[in-house]
Amino acid sequence: MYTRHLEIDTLATRPGRKVDAEYYNHVQAALKKLGPEIRFRLIKHLDLIVQKDAWIVVDRVLNDMPIVGWMNFDVSHRESLHEPIECEVRFWHAAATMIMKQTLEIMDLMLGEELAELEQDDEGVRILKFPDKSQD
Repeated sequence: MYTRHLEIDTLATRPGRKVDAEYYNHVQAALKKLGPEIRFRLIKHLDLIVQKDAWIVVDRVLNDMPIVGWMNFDVSHRESLHEPIECEVRFWHAAATMIMKQTLEIMDLMLGEELAELEQDDEGVRILKFPDKSQD
C-alpha cells in the first residue's frame, strides 16, 4: 500500500472540503470489487492511487511524490448516500489545484470502465443446472 502521502510534509492542508457523493460511492464500490488499492495513469507522468481512506495524485517520474490528495473522509455521521462527503485536501505541489477537478472526472470514468470490464468478464460465467435424477 502507498503511504508516502503520510510521510512527506505538505505545502497546504484544507480541512472541511467536500467531495461529491457520486465520486465517493463509486470509489467504495470499485474498491470492494477490484481490490484494496487501484492505480490509474492520469496524464503523462501523473498517476492516481485510490485507497479506501485516501485518493492521491502522484508524480511517477519523481518516485511517486504526492501532488494532491483527498483523505480523512468523514462518513461517521453519514445519513444519506447523495450528500457530499466532507474530507481534507492536502497539497504537496503549488500547481495542484489545476488538476483537481479533472482528476475526479477521470477517476470516475476509469472506475466505470474497470467495473464494466469486470462485469463483462462475469457474463461469461454460466451456471449449469444438473438434471434431476428423481424424475427418471
